[in-house]
Amino acid sequence: MLARLLERIQTPPTNEEPAVKIELAAAVLLVEVACADHQVSEAETAAMERALSATFALSDDDVQALLAQSRNAHHNSVGLHRFTRTIVEDWPLQRRFDLVVELWRLAYSDAELDKYEEAAIRKAAELLYVDHGRFIAAKLKAKQLAAAP
Repeated sequence: MLARLLERIQTPPTNEEPAVKIELAAAVLLVEVACADHQVSEAETAAMERALSATFALSDDDVQALLAQSRNAHHNSVGLHRFTRTIVEDWPLQRRFDLVVELWRLAYSDAELDKYEEAAIRKAAELLYVDHGRFIAAKLKAKQLAAAP
């Protein structure tokens, strides 16, 4: 035990974080919005599953595994920057806009838009470099999709 402690003290810290897979990064943002109001409904869980399956063409088992991993990553993270940075580096603006639409669809999925969910989406959109006009356009598009049968 003392040897491990000495090793940690003597090893210089690195600023590099392990790489984050794009699927995990997007899933963590979904979890952030779902958990914003401290209640994750069945409708929100279903919306996260639908979004991940549609966005990444994953099987049901892969979606469940990704959600479990993303919940763990969300719980152990100190912020969203690490995840949003991965998305910004990999996805063009239109794809990031589509993700913000999915975040709004998630927030509307339980028929209750909570102020904390909206704040979480706003924060994610800013970190994804989605400007305010597109942020509002994504909200309107998600609202329209939620109203469709």
